[in-house]
Amino acid sequence: MSTRTAVITGASSGIGAATARQLAAAGYRVILTARRKDRIDALVEELTAEGYEAVAYELDVTDRTAVDAFAAFLDTFDSVDVLVNNAGGALGADPVATADPADWRTMYDVNVLGVLHVTQALLPRLRQGDEGGTVLVVSSTAGLATYEGGGGYVAAKHGAHVIAETLRLELCGEPVRVIEIAPGMVRTDEFALTRFRGDQNKAAAVYTGVAEPLTAEDVAETITWAVTRPPHVNIDLLVVRPRAQASNYKVHRER
Repeated sequence: MSTRTAVITGASSGIGAATARQLAAAGYRVILTARRKDRIDALVEELTAEGYEAVAYELDVTDRTAVDAFAAFLDTFDSVDVLVNNAGGALGADPVATADPADWRTMYDVNVLGVLHVTQALLPRLRQGDEGGTVLVVSSTAGLATYEGGGGYVAAKHGAHVIAETLRLELCGEPVRVIEIAPGMVRTDEFALTRFRGDQNKAAAVYTGVAEPLTAEDVAETITWAVTRPPHVNIDLLVVRPRAQASNYKVHRER
């Protein structure tokens, strides 16, 4: 049997890196993409040292020409079975009245068009697998409900959610699953820090008093579980939050 191959975007840190480790441990050849080549090179070195098969490919998912070149590169592999659309991120927490449109455009480009570019480019290969392919979109609970100061990110993640929902309808009857994993509060090294442009105090305040936010490993375990269900089982939408978070705006914080 040929080795099953999983492509993970945004694999240089956080959920993407954790997913690469867990899918590799589950027996997949993992193709790691991100803009920061040094990060994914280091992760490939780590995984190969543990006996797993891993490949690094520098990629900006917002660049369609680069994405198409990546799809051509994947033709050298015997199969492409899983696509984990993980690349994304948030910028700013300003109200709609004063938000920077450039931030909204950046978030839309990576969270929505990035998912579109990679999914379109890889879908022909995902349709070819003997056991069927899997498109997985890492969205967010922000894609399901809004909150003050989150307009741009919420709009972008709604877009990612709608891509998954629509694609599932359009591929009905074909051997391709479309899975959406929507995490709530996840504490990673970079997400909040990037959102608040390196302001450590603002980034830390997001998690203040929250005993156990989700970790990147928690979400990666959820992704791996969903991907490794039998081919006829589709996890349409799975929302995963820490116990302390009842909604996007109701979080228990210990004093």
